Amino acid sequence: MSNSTYILDDTLLVSSGTRFLNYIIDLVSFFVVLFAIGIVLGILTNLLGMTALGLWVDSLGDLGWNLVAITVSIIYYTVMEGLFGRSVGKFITGSVVVDENGEKPSFGTIFKRSLCRYIPFDAFTFLGGSRGWHDSISDTYVVSKKGLDESVKSFHDFNLIGIPETELI
Repeated sequence: MSNSTYILDDTLLVSSGTRFLNYIIDLVSFFVVLFAIGIVLGILTNLLGMTALGLWVDSLGDLGWNLVAITVSIIYYTVMEGLFGRSVGKFITGSVVVDENGEKPSFGTIFKRSLCRYIPFDAFTFLGGSRGWHDSISDTYVVSKKGLDESVKSFHDFNLIGIPETELI
């Protein structure tokens, strides 16, 4: 088989507008998850009589709830992008997170990407282009899934031309 490796083409990167739309959709999804957690906590506390849990929730304060929100956000992005390569926003916009070879990154890479979202001013790094710090630090790219699939297929089709059939087995 051919020893050549697919390298991502920068023309596949989604636009800043698409990235912003991903952010808005994921923000709404994140609030839905937080709301669901609140409902579960309410059920556990009130209906099942877990008063200690209720006291703990009441004592969290602003700092505690901020830490809960950050933790839930990191888990949301790590699980969604780690399992599917996409968050809810990316599913809706047809985007996917990949490495430089167009493949799904490892969970470790996705976790690193999720943590980097909390670097101060990360959101402002998108003003200069379509890749922010959480992309560049984790060596990930957000691309059009359809465009990536077509590009990878044509790359492999091109590399199969002229290769004897016995080498394909």
